[in-house]
Amino acid sequence: MLIPLVRKTWSPRGQTPVLRHRYRHDRISAISGISVSPRRRRLGLYCHLYESNISGDEVCTFIRHLLRHLRGHVFALLDNAQIHKGASLRRLCSRFPRLHLEPFPSYAPELNPDEGVWTSLKRSLANSRPDTQADLMSRLSREVRRLAVSPRLLRACIKHSELPPFLP
Repeated sequence: MLIPLVRKTWSPRGQTPVLRHRYRHDRISAISGISVSPRRRRLGLYCHLYESNISGDEVCTFIRHLLRHLRGHVFALLDNAQIHKGASLRRLCSRFPRLHLEPFPSYAPELNPDEGVWTSLKRSLANSRPDTQADLMSRLSREVRRLAVSPRLLRACIKHSELPPFLP
């Protein structure tokens, strides 16, 4: 959102930092996922950003994007959000037999490595003050690219989750 995420920071004694901003509820919606190649254990980050709310159609678009870029069987672990349960997603699964959708248990963010991705991105954007939705989109895109080229950070997101260990 354009309302800044405020984190603790340092300042000279007696000089409380002030973060001025416009109170606007414009937001960026995002869908993302971490890929792990089965043989070499290479990590990848895929992300789509939208200026409006995400629906089941955007989820299908994202998964079709994954299917174009990933070989072999694709196992997608999804949280239980309503947008992950629509008829368009069921049609997509029937059209692509190599696509396998697995739900996380109800409300289990601790199992989702993607939560680590968003924690890291929010931390890197903390205490900043974008003026427009385009400015927020630009900053977020830059941070997503930075994270996507860091296998060390992506591996940490997976290892920090409470999924059963599958990375060496």
